[in-house]
Amino acid sequence: MSEAPQMSRADGRTGWLRRSFGRTEAAIRHLIEPPRRRVALPSPGFMIAAAASFVVLMLLMMVLIDVPAIVAARTLPTFLRQLFGAITDFGKSGWFLFPLGIVLIVMALLPPDLPRRVQLTLAAISVRAGFLFLAIGVPGLFTAIVKRIIGRARPFVGGAPDAFLYHPFAWSPAYASLPSGHATTAFAAAVAIGALWPRARTAMWIYAGVILISRVVVTAHHPSDVFAGAVVGTVGALMVRTYFAARGLAFGITPGGVIRPFAGPSRRRIKAVARALLAE
Repeated sequence: MSEAPQMSRADGRTGWLRRSFGRTEAAIRHLIEPPRRRVALPSPGFMIAAAASFVVLMLLMMVLIDVPAIVAARTLPTFLRQLFGAITDFGKSGWFLFPLGIVLIVMALLPPDLPRRVQLTLAAISVRAGFLFLAIGVPGLFTAIVKRIIGRARPFVGGAPDAFLYHPFAWSPAYASLPSGHATTAFAAAVAIGALWPRARTAMWIYAGVILISRVVVTAHHPSDVFAGAVVGTVGALMVRTYFAARGLAFGITPGGVIRPFAGPSRRRIKAVARALLAE
């Protein structure tokens, strides 16, 4: 008699997990489906000019700014360097990716037989969480790989500051300076969060700027490293936004080709959904 309830509970758990995996698979299929709308991309001429400008600015910074800035950072007051040392770790991607990953996992494991209004609200939240996860995570992953291939030395690795000390494919933290991972994360987060919630843009750009400055103040990166990281984070987040907009996920495209965020669930709707889930 006791085996039947146990088997029933086991079957219920298996069915729940099966439905959760099915929901996750459906979300991935929706994400990789062909675009619904064509998004106007920059012309090849513009992209070539932008890439050339980036290279020129990087070379100028390496020659004229990097070493003087790093030397000056060493002379800053101790309390200021300690302050930025405490702040700089808030540029790590884990501050964003871990909570977003937990949200996505929880959404996937929720029961499938919820009221339709609740399901629609949860779907809207999941799409926005997925966008933020990819917009921050993809540029960060790109930087994590590329910086180890480039192999630029961090300031003072060779003793005296040297803006042109490289050890390509070293796969060592000491030779992983270009681009800055913290700057990539901070600017990707600023662009992604600002894209969804325009009112947050000012605060997010201040956050990104402080993280960028902190990496130079603590002499973990040259100015050109953080500049490159800012560019990678910004461009990467914008590319993910364009990808989502082309599929009608979290963003729409106006007849004039402007990408705008869809209205998300209101705070009142989210509270109502939370009450409904707690009542389950």
